[in-house]
Amino acid sequence: MTEREFVSVFRSSKKGDTYLFVRRGQKWDDLPEALRGIFGSPIHSMDLLLTPDKKLARTTGKEVLAAIEEKDFFLQMPEEQDTYIVDFKRKIEQHRK
Repeated sequence: MTEREFVSVFRSSKKGDTYLFVRRGQKWDDLPEALRGIFGSPIHSMDLLLTPDKKLARTTGKEVLAAIEEKDFFLQMPEEQDTYIVDFKRKIEQHRK
């Protein structure tokens, strides 16, 4: 895992309280099609220098950096596991296969 990374944070235009963390400069078209379709148009929230010890609202910098290294993004969703979230996770997993 990298020690630090510049990341961009986007909020979903379709799903409330849903955020996507990606490397700064990440091309939207390079992300999984299923993710792009369900997430909707990305709305830029902020850029930040993320380190593993950074504490975020619902996660840690370490978790975000690991996900970005593994799959090029970290998806933060609302805490409630509504059916649309379960469906979303299923579509992402199917896309990986």
